[in-house]
Amino acid sequence: MAAGNAPSAHEREQIIGMMEKEMEYRVDMFNKLTHTCFSKCVENKYKEAELNMGENSCIDRCVSKYWQVTNLVGQLLGNSRPPM
Repeated sequence: MAAGNAPSAHEREQIIGMMEKEMEYRVDMFNKLTHTCFSKCVENKYKEAELNMGENSCIDRCVSKYWQVTNLVGQLLGNSRPPM
């Protein structure tokens, strides 16, 4: 950073760019998670306005597994070796 710990205009642009990429990544990941778990757990014919117990359980498991895999892939890509 520049003198006085204040970021220069170029550094601010880089920071904002990184923040935008991070936000895009998170929105994309959320959309994929939502689409994947909804299509696996909810029937195409809606019989009720609310999710039933089976659908709720399926969605809970699906989201949990999705996050576990996402974290594992992140670790593998970040470390270039399997986690212990």
